[in-house]
Amino acid sequence: MNRQNWIVGVITVFTLFSCTQRGAQPNPDGEFVGSQSCKECHEKFYELWSPSYHAQAMMPVNAEFMAKHRLPNSEPIAVEGNLFQVEFKDSTMVMYERKGKELVATYDILWAMGGHNVYCFLTPFEKGKLQNIPLAYDANAKKWFNYPESGVRHFNDNSPADEALPWKDDQFAFNTGCYSCHISQLSTNFDLETDTYHTTWKEPGINCETCHGPAGEHIRIFKNLKEGEKAKELGLISTSVFTKEQNNDACATCHSKMQPITPSYMPGDKFFDNYNVTTLEDRDFYPDGRDLGENYTLTGWMMNPCTEKSELHCVSCHTSSGRDRNKDNPNQACLKCHNNRNEDLEAHTGHKAEAGLTCLSCHMPKREFVGHFLRSDHSFRPPMPEATIRFGSPNACNQCHKDKSPEWANKIVKARPNGNYQEETLKWAQLIKEARDLEWKNVDKMFALIRNPETDDVVANSLVRLLNNYPDESKAAVLMDALGNPSELVRSSAAYGLGGIVSDETKAALLKACQDDIRLVRIQAANAILTFPEDLFSADQKNIIAAAEKEYVTSMTSRLDNWSNHYNLGLYHQNKGDVQSALGAYETATRLYPESILPLINSSVLYSYVGNPAKAEENLRNVIKFDPLNEAANLNLGLLMAEQGRMDEAEQALKAALEANPKGQAVAAKNLSVIVAQRGDLKQAVEYAEKAHKISPEDGSIVYTLAFYQLQNGQKPSAVNNLKKALALNPGDLRNVQFLADIYLKDGNKSGAIKLYSDALKTEGLSGQDRAALQQAISALQQNS
Repeated sequence: MNRQNWIVGVITVFTLFSCTQRGAQPNPDGEFVGSQSCKECHEKFYELWSPSYHAQAMMPVNAEFMAKHRLPNSEPIAVEGNLFQVEFKDSTMVMYERKGKELVATYDILWAMGGHNVYCFLTPFEKGKLQNIPLAYDANAKKWFNYPESGVRHFNDNSPADEALPWKDDQFAFNTGCYSCHISQLSTNFDLETDTYHTTWKEPGINCETCHGPAGEHIRIFKNLKEGEKAKELGLISTSVFTKEQNNDACATCHSKMQPITPSYMPGDKFFDNYNVTTLEDRDFYPDGRDLGENYTLTGWMMNPCTEKSELHCVSCHTSSGRDRNKDNPNQACLKCHNNRNEDLEAHTGHKAEAGLTCLSCHMPKREFVGHFLRSDHSFRPPMPEATIRFGSPNACNQCHKDKSPEWANKIVKARPNGNYQEETLKWAQLIKEARDLEWKNVDKMFALIRNPETDDVVANSLVRLLNNYPDESKAAVLMDALGNPSELVRSSAAYGLGGIVSDETKAALLKACQDDIRLVRIQAANAILTFPEDLFSADQKNIIAAAEKEYVTSMTSRLDNWSNHYNLGLYHQNKGDVQSALGAYETATRLYPESILPLINSSVLYSYVGNPAKAEENLRNVIKFDPLNEAANLNLGLLMAEQGRMDEAEQALKAALEANPKGQAVAAKNLSVIVAQRGDLKQAVEYAEKAHKISPEDGSIVYTLAFYQLQNGQKPSAVNNLKKALALNPGDLRNVQFLADIYLKDGNKSGAIKLYSDALKTEGLSGQDRAALQQAISALQQNS
């Protein structure tokens, strides 16, 4: 079989999200001088800040730490087959690793992070890394636990559960993940050639200059003031004049699950000029938007109706050092707008006053993440026990009434005067779940929800992103409409989704998006439009694209230690036709993080393309070693093996691809049909072709395959019927026209064949050559009549 019939590339542009935080702050106009320099003039604020969780986000483990925190030694805890134990001495902390009674290694612990709910600890590691040790301390339960295992989430929507990562995995390295939300003015100083870090920072913890910018000029200005003279400028960033959006954006740079798109951020800048954010397309959220994983607040906050209807922002309830302004009166923030609730609290909550409920009890319940981290639900939505029944998500009713069922809570909720308040959420959450599961029976409802201006931004964005998996280009019109959405996040995801859908309309829409006011929209538009042939654009249009493309490339080179940036850089070069640069970027991604499977899959396609099938096979088999049921790897391996005539191996791999995605893997089913037919099993060939047809009913090539094997298997009526249905949808599909015409002619039905050819002639867009061939076929049949 020829290569064109078999090989399928996984040349898709992915945006990868992680808990990678803000980049190192730039210092173009001033000098960072440290928090001690603030104390002289701002002692009150310094004294409030210094014991806060922001200030203590990272602490040196020394005698002072020991005396203040008084953590106990740990018992031996099993991790990956060995026993680990932490021991404190006068001013040092060590961890021992043992295999049985044999001491394997001793680790010095230099730094502690957190302490609000959990203490994590760092040990020096190879290549300049600081690594999270596998033991952490639960400050609430007062016990040590296996930190990597605590991150395992058991999904409840028929998806596989997570597996604990090895504790030495790069994702537990301070330098690559958690660094910049625990340290101030950090530079990773990563050397790509040697994969080493020479990380430096101004001071541990989140200091004053993190929010106010470099203070060197500020100090000079005020020290040089003459008595009675007023300063004309502050010389730093004043957060007191921030808008609601600027306050939220400044906090979101740490309190979100996001991806940086610039090398640095300064408070006051727009969040979406510097970051992308994860929404409900990710299974770290339940379909109704409640947190399942560690999501750091922003996505839930964006779903909060109070933020749209008031001036509420992060600093309304929290001080800049992270304290709760309303700790002694937790209802205070809510009653500014909802003061009537003071009078009808019992009627509103359905609980007597002595129950001691606050607004936060029902609207901001704390939820345990991995059994240890407590996170408050910042969406402020009321309890939804029916979402618990349908999706397994938590609700405040049953978090208090642990002895009762969600059904019990739901019955009570629905009996109340406004008991239908769950319905809207349940409708869109069901659509989120279906789209995650690649079920498209209600795709029209998804389209309508995206187009509805009243739809929550996070919900609309999540559906737009999930449409990336929807194979029908009818989504293009919806995505182009979404490019006009007021939400910059929705616009950016819509632009991304138009990649590869080449038309005059999408071209015009993406050119406009390349000039959007928000950087995230521009780079996602560049990402998409770079999949278009260059000759479609004028010189002026190329200049527009080049400006957005420059920002797009910057977004992929801002973190050279992040494997996913190199993967995306490989996709960029691949879409530009630069195969060698693409392969180089994919290899770098794999070198930085050998467990990353996406660069292995895409590079395998390119290695096959450049005539190196052995390397292509090696990469695909490495993926399958990590992930035996990986759909893309098995599909491409099956196609590669078939191309080489290794049909038994091809069949095995294609079956694995079909098993991984039985509702969406038409290509595997179609090619399995061909393989089993070659060994004479026509019945199974028809069965596989029918599966492919069910998955992709409008694909003319699949109909051809199905009809071909049905005809060979003595199922002529079924073959004819399927060809007729296909031609009713696409009368210009000349392969199927010719196939059905041949069947008619063998049956002596010349008039039926002539009609088929005549109908095909009416199809718009036929080439002159095809039109001439059809006319010639009609003339030949008419002359022989």
